[in-house]
Amino acid sequence: MEVKAKLRYARMTARKMRLLANLCKGLPVEKASYQLKFSPKRGAKIMSGLLDSAIANAKEKGGIDIDNLFVKNILVDTGPMLKRFIPRSQGRATPVLKRMCHVTMILDEAR
Repeated sequence: MEVKAKLRYARMTARKMRLLANLCKGLPVEKASYQLKFSPKRGAKIMSGLLDSAIANAKEKGGIDIDNLFVKNILVDTGPMLKRFIPRSQGRATPVLKRMCHVTMILDEAR
């Protein structure tokens, strides 16, 4: 039985989040939690919260053995961009794109 958790509008680029997603994909929930806990990346804390949310969804759903859960898939999609400008010399301005991403985590029971 699959369990999903979604995180939308995370203020981090999708490229950086995919690095963490690839660390956790296919691992049992406990090992994935350890991977994220000891990762030096900033997005690890965000991804760890999403993993905790997915586990809580599994507990709430009922009928699922939480010890047998593993990370089946993590989808990281780009979100909207905040468009800002930085002033430069001679009256110019440089655009700055502050990117966001949407993350979907799917957990499943190991057979």
